[in-house]
Amino acid sequence: MTAAPDLILHHGRIVTADAKFSVVEAMAVEKGRIVATGTSAAMLARKGPATKLVDLAGKMVLPGLIDAHVHALGAGLSEFDAKLPPLNSIGEIQAFIREKAKTTPKGEWIVVPRTLPPRLAEQRFPTKQDLDVTTEHPVAFDGSYVWGANTLALQKSGITAATPNPPGGEVVKGADGQPNGILRNAAGLLKGVPQGASYTEAQKLAALETMLKLYAAAGLTSVGDRAAVLEDYDLYAKLKAQGKLPVRAVITWRINAMRAAEEVVAEIEKNSWKTGQGDEWLKFGSFKVTLDGGQSVGTAYQRMPYGAYGRQLYGQTNPDARGTLFVDGPKLTQIMRAARNKGWQLTSHAQGGAAIDVLLDTFAALDKERPMGPSRSHVMHGSFMSEEAVGRMKKMGILADVQAGWLHFDVPALEQVFGYRNMRYFFPLQTYLKNGIVIAGGSDHMIGHDKNRAVNPFNPFFNMWMAITRLTRAGKEIYPEEKISREQALRMYTNGPAYLHFAEKEQGSIEAGKWADFVVIDRDYLTCPEAEIRRIEPLMTVVGGKTVYER
Repeated sequence: MTAAPDLILHHGRIVTADAKFSVVEAMAVEKGRIVATGTSAAMLARKGPATKLVDLAGKMVLPGLIDAHVHALGAGLSEFDAKLPPLNSIGEIQAFIREKAKTTPKGEWIVVPRTLPPRLAEQRFPTKQDLDVTTEHPVAFDGSYVWGANTLALQKSGITAATPNPPGGEVVKGADGQPNGILRNAAGLLKGVPQGASYTEAQKLAALETMLKLYAAAGLTSVGDRAAVLEDYDLYAKLKAQGKLPVRAVITWRINAMRAAEEVVAEIEKNSWKTGQGDEWLKFGSFKVTLDGGQSVGTAYQRMPYGAYGRQLYGQTNPDARGTLFVDGPKLTQIMRAARNKGWQLTSHAQGGAAIDVLLDTFAALDKERPMGPSRSHVMHGSFMSEEAVGRMKKMGILADVQAGWLHFDVPALEQVFGYRNMRYFFPLQTYLKNGIVIAGGSDHMIGHDKNRAVNPFNPFFNMWMAITRLTRAGKEIYPEEKISREQALRMYTNGPAYLHFAEKEQGSIEAGKWADFVVIDRDYLTCPEAEIRRIEPLMTVVGGKTVYER
């Protein structure tokens, strides 16, 4: 006789996200797996004396949501010592500096946490004049691939009008011919900037566990950590050994490709890691190379110049500048070939259109040697896609790791740089789906603990809402023909990432035999007013049949 289930959830609306997108009333769970779904009567007939019953009272259940792109450790540490204030304008940045100056010893550095200029109210990069609200402290502004410095920081670092530009970088000059404080790919010229606080292993473990719990509270049951080194993986492994992993984790190994190709290849070949190594709680996913910079600071490698507006937004001085390619095509192909031969799924950070083209050239070269489709290799970000690039992805079976939230935050500024017409294939989600390209939704969460106010919010319902509405923070729809349906958006956060992680037989839908990963939510995702989708709150998150969050 079949054993009675451990858990039965009944009288609800359970969205299975199976092939038919079925909605059922109830499900039964045994030993961490779903054993059956169906009517409440049928499931309750299975109960035994020890079965726990949960009356959903009409509440909706979704499959466990999967964020395919986070940076959990850095995000956890970002507010480990203190909460970060909002930095949405140059005025708020100046207020942050003034507050820090009150408690920072004279002469010591003040570092403004990573802030993305397109998201500032002024839509421009802060200059030394903006950062000169203190004259007793050197100030460094972390703008990701581009940094800013105040007058004292430039002086302490010996940066003058005569300072030569570093390879691929620029000391930006103002109208007076003097450095204006913007350092494009030249942050290394700053001397003495603290490289982040020094944390013990115990503190890092605590920060990582805290962040993973916050992901669970947001309704996530699995995450893809997209830029790990050996130390990061070891932290996850220690949490797993202690039974403290609240969500499943798939780790991307990001290698330092800014070295000779032979050195990079040697590291790949001596390393024992490969895609799929691990278990259902912790395993390796992709091999990653960072190919270009970021659209947020004008270093993404584009097909077109950044133009005149790039001067205001990014401190760009050359109107013909197209961004930065860190690894050329032949070198990328050499590195990726070695990784694939080792058993890796391949990906690359590629934001600009020209970087996407370089990556697809490499995939095409490798596809001629052996089909790329079975490796489930993918374009990471792929912000500035094109019709031709989508066609190449379709032909080779390449997937897409997408960040719908960027449509909301970045388009108002990027449209000023490139014009509306050139934003046509900025995260073309419906075009991907019409071409049979699997899309895996992610946030690229990197800083902050608040799911809605973090740098790249990790609230999956916000990101799904954005894919459904394509409504920018300026209140404008960006190419509404690329909107996707509620069903498609949910699959982007369930089926898609599960497929990307080679886990579609275990995760991504509520079906018999799969892990009991699901989230109970406070309103009906399928029928609530569209504006409310982003406000959906999880009531309970369950991973492997175990409740990891309950409101």
